[in-house]
Amino acid sequence: MSSEIRLAFAHPSERSEATASVGPLDRISLRDHIVEVEIGAFQAERGTTQRICFNVVVEVEPIEAPLEDDVDRILSYDRVTEAIAHELSEERLNLLETLAARIAERILWEPQAVRVFVRIEKLDRGPGALGVEIVRSRAQVHPELAEEDRPHPRLVYLSNAAIASRHLPGWIDQLQGQERPVILCVGAPDLPAPQTGHVMTQRRIDLLAIEQNAWQLAARDPRCVVVETRTELDWAMKNGQISVWAPSKIVLDSVDGPSAHPRDAVALAVWFAATFAADEMMVIGADLPAAATVALRAVTVEQATL
Repeated sequence: MSSEIRLAFAHPSERSEATASVGPLDRISLRDHIVEVEIGAFQAERGTTQRICFNVVVEVEPIEAPLEDDVDRILSYDRVTEAIAHELSEERLNLLETLAARIAERILWEPQAVRVFVRIEKLDRGPGALGVEIVRSRAQVHPELAEEDRPHPRLVYLSNAAIASRHLPGWIDQLQGQERPVILCVGAPDLPAPQTGHVMTQRRIDLLAIEQNAWQLAARDPRCVVVETRTELDWAMKNGQISVWAPSKIVLDSVDGPSAHPRDAVALAVWFAATFAADEMMVIGADLPAAATVALRAVTVEQATL
């Protein structure tokens, strides 16, 4: 077996050593860290957990001054396992590649980290281990946003009467004139949805009904752009785009999903507002839910001033 093939299947620590740049770097490693998690793009992988094995090697700048046995001066192993746990708790993911890239980026936010090797394998999908391995360097990631720099959007829930209102273009004008990110949420259209008699399939149908209405809103005004992923929403909030939330992906991929039923669209929007750290939510033409974790304001369609 050639050395290239051997290294391809070797532990990341061997690959790190074989591909090291000029100049000494220290390494810390995490071996055979196994977690049970729900992940995968196939329908058979939804609603069930499987064992995922993590092997991570982080190359770090050597510390020249005496350590004095001070744990705060080194990149702790805990930071590696915390990066894994954090990304697994953020949302349900389809791809190991996405998970590996997010873990690598979070580790490389640490000031000591120079390069990271992340190998992730599924242990229960066949007779062997199926996985991916990536390598990322400090130059390939963006610095972590400070908490105060993270966008805190304003959410506006539009009832069907509000979507059809002659005031809608004027509301969009007002929202565009405000220097803050805006996300619009809607409910299902005033049409009966198909009934399946099955909880999971009905949930998907009810979420898709909301997305149909999101596209109806987008058709009313081209400034309203339908988005479905966290990545798209983050980009939109940073670039002044007014987004209309299509809920299926974020709701179904949420680790701690909403207790609100999709037919209770205002309560579902409140859950979404909390997950995106919205500072307030306006509800136009609908009743407020009994409880909420964000500031709410309800107005009628004729009274609405944004």
